[in-house]
Amino acid sequence: MLAFIIRRLLQSILVMLAVSFIAFSLFNFTGDPVALMLPPEATQLDREEVRKTLGLDQPFYVQFAVFVQNALQGNFGISLRLGRPVSQLLIERLPATLELATTAAALGLLIGIPLGIYTALKRESWTSNLLLTGSLIGVSLPNFLIGIFLILIFAVWLGWLPSFGRGEVTQLGLWSTGFLTESGLKALVLPAITLGFYPVTLFMRLVRAQMLEVLRADYIKFARARGLTNNAVYFGHALKNTLVPVITIAGLQLGGLIAFAIITETVFQWPGMGLLFIQAVQFADIPVMAAYLCLIGFIFVSINLMVDVLYYIVDPRLRTDRAGGH
Repeated sequence: MLAFIIRRLLQSILVMLAVSFIAFSLFNFTGDPVALMLPPEATQLDREEVRKTLGLDQPFYVQFAVFVQNALQGNFGISLRLGRPVSQLLIERLPATLELATTAAALGLLIGIPLGIYTALKRESWTSNLLLTGSLIGVSLPNFLIGIFLILIFAVWLGWLPSFGRGEVTQLGLWSTGFLTESGLKALVLPAITLGFYPVTLFMRLVRAQMLEVLRADYIKFARARGLTNNAVYFGHALKNTLVPVITIAGLQLGGLIAFAIITETVFQWPGMGLLFIQAVQFADIPVMAAYLCLIGFIFVSINLMVDVLYYIVDPRLRTDRAGGH
């Protein structure tokens, strides 16, 4: 177990170094940051002085080492657009993105898994076929189109829910949350449904496919031959084996929801990291873009590491293979 975790940690460090290199390359291949920071009337002497202050006169590998060292300390420089520390901006926007992503992931799991079980066990019913048809629509439609439809129906036509913003939030130290206010909960509904629509359909189809495969296994036939009830077979034997691959997909989906909430945050003007990144791209705010890439890479790597460890604990076949020397 310890050797498995150490090996995964080393792989994670290599991945983060690769992500850091890509983020650092933004500074070198998307224009001269000095030209972006100084006004057009700045003299050559001013430019050289700023370049020296930023360490841009050093060799490439030295600059990259300094970048990694600063990133480990949470220092990504100053935003060119807002003139504030990038780490401070990310800390302010992180709660909104995590709140939205975790709510969407919860919707995916709490709705998608039961629907997947139902469509597997009642696969000949008309409701199951209707749900599968609806899941195709959910997989096919892009997020921004779903968001626009929801805004049109529930914000414009019915006027039940707000169409943009986060509503009133409560500050708990450095963390801000809208879960404790009515306007915050209302503002969360439409973007959470928009972002969670795809995970719901994904988990439903995944659980259905896995459960149908598990129900054909020999040990399920043996369980039926022993006289076990349908509920005991379905939920005592089939379901727990069905959910093993769902753990991996759920972890990847959570990382994906955090990383790719950009479109949903833009449609609903949700004040999260995705909206901050889009604004940074429009302004060529390289420090914010680089910090966002590093943070998203770190979130993905951390979630994948936890999923690998959890998968190792849940699936005994992995431990058996390791013990057998394979």
